Amino acid sequence: MDKFKVNIDNLRKVCDPEILGFESTQQVKTLEGIIGQERAVKAMNFGLRINNKGYNIFMAGLNGTGKTSYAKSLVYGIASKGQVPNDICYVFNFKETERPIVIELTPGTGEKFVADMDELVESVKDGISKTFAGEEFDEQRRVIRENYQKDTNELLQELDKIGKEKDFIVRQGPKGLTSVPLIDGKPADQLEEELVTDEIKKEIQEKIPEMQKILDEITRKIKILEKEASMKLFSIEKELAKTVIEPEIDIVKEKYKDNSKIQSYLDNVKKDMLEQLNILKASGTEQPINPLMPQKGDYLNKYKVNLFVNNANQQGAPVVCETNPNYYNLFGKIEGKASLGEISTDFSMIKSGSIHKANGGYLIIHAKEILKDHFAWDALKRTLKNQECVIENIGEQFKIIPTATIKPEPVPINLKVILIGSSHIQQLLYSYEEDFSKLFKIIATFDTSMERNLENMHMFYQFVSSVCEREQLKRFDKTAIARIIEFSSRLADHQKKLSTKFNETIEVVYEANAWAEMENSQLVNASHVEKAIREKINRVNLLEEKVQESIIDGQILIEAEGEVVGQINGLSTYNLGDYSFGKPSKITARVFKGKKGLVNIEREAKLSGKIHDKGVLILSGYIGGRYAQKLPFSISASICFEQSYGGVDGDSASCAELIALLSALTDTPIRQDLAITGSMNQRGQVQPIGGTNQKIEGFYGLCKERGLTGTQGVIIPEQNIVNLMLSKELIEDCKAGKFHIYSITNVDEAIELLTGIPQDEFAEKVQAKLEELSENKDEKQD
Repeated sequence: MDKFKVNIDNLRKVCDPEILGFESTQQVKTLEGIIGQERAVKAMNFGLRINNKGYNIFMAGLNGTGKTSYAKSLVYGIASKGQVPNDICYVFNFKETERPIVIELTPGTGEKFVADMDELVESVKDGISKTFAGEEFDEQRRVIRENYQKDTNELLQELDKIGKEKDFIVRQGPKGLTSVPLIDGKPADQLEEELVTDEIKKEIQEKIPEMQKILDEITRKIKILEKEASMKLFSIEKELAKTVIEPEIDIVKEKYKDNSKIQSYLDNVKKDMLEQLNILKASGTEQPINPLMPQKGDYLNKYKVNLFVNNANQQGAPVVCETNPNYYNLFGKIEGKASLGEISTDFSMIKSGSIHKANGGYLIIHAKEILKDHFAWDALKRTLKNQECVIENIGEQFKIIPTATIKPEPVPINLKVILIGSSHIQQLLYSYEEDFSKLFKIIATFDTSMERNLENMHMFYQFVSSVCEREQLKRFDKTAIARIIEFSSRLADHQKKLSTKFNETIEVVYEANAWAEMENSQLVNASHVEKAIREKINRVNLLEEKVQESIIDGQILIEAEGEVVGQINGLSTYNLGDYSFGKPSKITARVFKGKKGLVNIEREAKLSGKIHDKGVLILSGYIGGRYAQKLPFSISASICFEQSYGGVDGDSASCAELIALLSALTDTPIRQDLAITGSMNQRGQVQPIGGTNQKIEGFYGLCKERGLTGTQGVIIPEQNIVNLMLSKELIEDCKAGKFHIYSITNVDEAIELLTGIPQDEFAEKVQAKLEELSENKDEKQD
């Protein structure tokens, strides 16, 4: 038996505090960079420095490996040395009013352009108001009006003369000029109807067309005079307005003479202002309040500037971490203003998103979050492919009848997107998103563990020192760091590895510091770390305690002493998300004569997973290959996990199931003071499994509660020795000979440990029993 026993020194890899080379983390420099992710670091450094299209980055790995923190620190470092991108503005499009124009300006110039345009409008408005209130303009306007009135009066006098000659009187009313015939020197409409004979009516009807023709001609001439007067007045107004508008426009044009778009825009502003003189003139006076008309300030809004992206205070290239990457947060929106039941909008209501703010720099997004919004994901792909961002409200796509709205000019986009997610999401995107591999050519995969060597341990306690300094925690002494290193190896489930799940490590650091503060200790030591780990487990292990109570109380039937035929203690793990624990499981087998072969009761009850089904089928292959070469495998057998109601999966119980089956077949008792875990192949070789520490400690806890007998223990695959990071309490009992850990390489060794029968002798018993049950032997006896 001792030949299978695992050496005490192999049950846990202890970290000697003396090899660390310091007394406390106060003597340790803080960490720069990230630990144990050389492959990911190389990929990130390369991806951030190549600027070709499609070289965006996907950071893949489990949560808690430091992807987000590392991405931020690395990207901020590179971005600080980058170039500040241009400001982006939207302005009114005078030629296509529904297509606001994008204008890019050098960083910090956007604010000045906004102020310059506001000042221009105010200056023009005040200048126009003063100019058109001046005496010179009043005199010119008076002359034009007098000339118009004089010429109009002459025409009216001529008309009146012609009318009298033709026995008509001309009247001027709200509807213009009208003529009324005269009868005996009196207007016809003033005579009594019976006095107007048919002969008179006929005579009047004959004269009306000629008079109406003359009337129309005079009216036409008056309108021409009116139009000419208006044109003269407008020409004067325009010339006067030019003296106000052009100098102001020229001042702004001179400031932005190198920006062709602004030059063109200002030309259009000047043209529009001259065409909209009435509005500019009216803006200087009080107007009646009419809810159906825009107020005076609204008339001039089209000359304002919408500062869409302002990089005035930006240092280096921008870095944006979008924690809620829905469509509007990423790609901006066009807001609307409700008024009297209607929604109106204009270029000033175009709002930027994270894509625009990160333009020229870096955008960090969590893949899981953006994939929740398929509109956002599709828009991101489209933006990266076309390298421009179209701003539109997604609701417009679902309206039966499209409503009139603005369609802003797309913003040119040049940025690097960093998606952070699990390897599973990355593989799904690669398989089902045809554009993913084209747009995210750099995959930075983060490992969950690193080598436990002196170099990595050195960086590990530098990391703890960084946390202490950043969060202003107490310093950790060397015993505390040594215990955290052991905890990290336990997380990694490997004696030669350290876990890179730094979130869990940081939690232990925080909580150990809290316990040290409660004890008023100057430094955090190993006892505080140990207490932090123990208390952390106590907060989440209620289910484990309940299961253990049920076993102790006899509600769950598990024997830890004696021998039973066809019954064995297997080991399984329960995963609660942030905590997992081991639980012994009773596995039973029954064998009887028949041809059904091996029946998996869990599978028949639909409580078995695919991997467990595979493990059971492997048993048939092993038994058939080793014991049924000459005789048919003619038995019926059933295997069951007793008192298991929540489903079984995994093949780590296949060794236990085989031994229970062979025990039932040969009527050989199995030791109940030993539990076993390990999968096997069809050749009987034992294969490693997961959760080794939890499984061993689960059976140990049961035995400890009932009282250790000195013969109890656990059998594990030899390959799992390197995974052992068992509790100190368990190791002490192993040293005292109260509990034992055995390792095996094949199933025959397990049979010898559990039955006490040598391997060859047990094989002969199996062979003999199969021959006894075979159909061939039955036929000979008949």
